[in-house]
Amino acid sequence: MSKVKKILITGSNGLLGQKIVYNLKQRKDVDLYATAIGENRLIDKSGYSFLSLDITDRNNVNKVIENVGPDVIINTAAMTNVDACEINKEACWKINVDAVNYLVEASIKSNSHFIHLSTDFVFDGESGPYSEKDSPNPLHYYAESKLAAEKIIQKKSKNWAILRTIIIYGITDNMSRSNLVLWSKGEIEKGNTIHVVNDQYRSPTLAEDLAEGCVAVADKNAQGIYHLSGPETNSILELVYKVADYYNLDKSKIIPVTSASLNQPAKRPLKTGFIIEKAKKDLNFNPRNFDEGIKFLEQQMNN
Repeated sequence: MSKVKKILITGSNGLLGQKIVYNLKQRKDVDLYATAIGENRLIDKSGYSFLSLDITDRNNVNKVIENVGPDVIINTAAMTNVDACEINKEACWKINVDAVNYLVEASIKSNSHFIHLSTDFVFDGESGPYSEKDSPNPLHYYAESKLAAEKIIQKKSKNWAILRTIIIYGITDNMSRSNLVLWSKGEIEKGNTIHVVNDQYRSPTLAEDLAEGCVAVADKNAQGIYHLSGPETNSILELVYKVADYYNLDKSKIIPVTSASLNQPAKRPLKTGFIIEKAKKDLNFNPRNFDEGIKFLEQQMNN
């Protein structure tokens, strides 16, 4: 009989957090703890314990992690709105850097495997797609905060994995969050025109696939940096066209625009995308492409 592993997830109300909880809650070899700020927003509350946790409160972090004594911590909590991070730098740093520092310190005391989610935005987008060996060069404050957290983890922890990902899409309980698929479908169905960038390239990642990657890292006690994303890189415009094609929507409602024309507070890298060979080899990571992902979401919405 294998030992039961205690796994604690932060940000369990978020898209990825929810998917990891649902992935693990049936397993008899896992004692699962879901944590988030405020109340548990998951519909299914069975098969795991929920604890309210404010990761920006060092005492709260220490108390919860000391009480649970997790073997694994998966940190999915973050401030991810790139423009909001540019505007409110203090809040961004508090959640994305200071809180990670508290979690790392607590994970060292509890001898936990610390698994942290990071982003393709640590790269400048000059030469994507990127492998784990490529050097980061952040273009905006959100990316700076995520890279600072990566450095803290690498410097302090002896038992860590950093999982970088790109545009997570999926469906949350109560449809509480939108994503590229739902947003573009919804707007065009309403008859609205949408402005979509034609010069940014990404590898969108289905939330269920990313959750499987996170679980594989926990199961295998994998160490180091891993790139986990969808297998194909397309422009955002091409992705939205794919959504329109799938649902037979009017593509004349999609207006291509350049990144420069949007005047967003944070400058986006133009071409990221990931080389995911390391994750395929080490973790048996086998993500769905975007066409398969749209179909998967459609099946979920019809269930």
